[in-house]
Amino acid sequence: MNVPEVALGDRVRLRKPHPCGGDTWQVTRIGSDIRLRCLTCGRVILLRWEQFRRRLRTVLPGEEEVEK
Repeated sequence: MNVPEVALGDRVRLRKPHPCGGDTWQVTRIGSDIRLRCLTCGRVILLRWEQFRRRLRTVLPGEEEVEK
């Protein structure tokens, strides 16, 4: 499966919304797994790359670091 390149600071939209209602996440760590922070509630999740590839809908261009 072809996965678009993601970089630190990029915003991504996943297939299912978070229970808080938000559907936009910011990439905060890239390595053997990927750490995402919900831009609505601030919750941080850690996903394996396989899970991330399955859940990814779109990659939005990154902005400056959004502090919450």
